[in-house]
Amino acid sequence: MARLSHRIIKETQRLRLLAEPVPGIKAEPDESNSRNFHAVIAGPQDSPFEGGAFKLELFLPEDYPMAAPKVRFMTKIYHPNVDKLGRKCSDIVTDKWSPALQIHTALPSTQALLSAPNPDDSLADDVAEQRKTNEARAIEIARAWTRLYAMNNI
Repeated sequence: MARLSHRIIKETQRLRLLAEPVPGIKAEPDESNSRNFHAVIAGPQDSPFEGGAFKLELFLPEDYPMAAPKVRFMTKIYHPNVDKLGRKCSDIVTDKWSPALQIHTALPSTQALLSAPNPDDSLADDVAEQRKTNEARAIEIARAWTRLYAMNNI
């Protein structure tokens, strides 16, 4: 457990000291719980989420780094890979997680997911179905939700 705590402390310090933070991503540890982080990611350019600022919560499970961090959208989003509770499915934080990866790896993969939705691996079946049957309408709804929930809310 001490080693685990040491790793979390080192990663938190590294996250705070990144000379070149990832553009459009900000993360800070929760003051009361070293396993929780509050993050904000900017919606990627040329995506329906462009202009939005999405609040996320990142949680490190007890068996981290052997288990991937849990990432949850706190800002409502219309995306086939994010369910109504904000949980997301993404290969970097599920199938392809490795203990060699770190906290700051999960956030860029989450931001990339916004640019590349995968309706064939969905958590929100209704959104995935809309995306498959009428992509233009799905993009229109995603833009509307971004304006409604992710702009001017920070």
